[in-house]
Amino acid sequence: MKKTFTLIHPKTKPARLAEAIRSDIRKYVKRERRHALPEGFDFWDFDCKYGATEAEAKVVHLAELGKHVQQAEKEERESFYIEILAKPVKRTKKPS
Repeated sequence: MKKTFTLIHPKTKPARLAEAIRSDIRKYVKRERRHALPEGFDFWDFDCKYGATEAEAKVVHLAELGKHVQQAEKEERESFYIEILAKPVKRTKKPS
């Protein structure tokens, strides 16, 4: 998912829009995790970016996206960019 979200709507409050955005993120991740894994891989990982625009987007962890959306709402931003790309990953053993 590569998308620019807006927090301004004539009839909807920004808090409601922010909650809808967080819900869209959760639905997308859940849908991507349901896809069949390629052979030899253990789970789906996600490369995420967040920023005011696509050019300014920085790498963030998936768990932090909700906090960034909430921060954008508090800062009363008009819009922001989120990119989430799924990739299959093999588990690695922790070093002893």
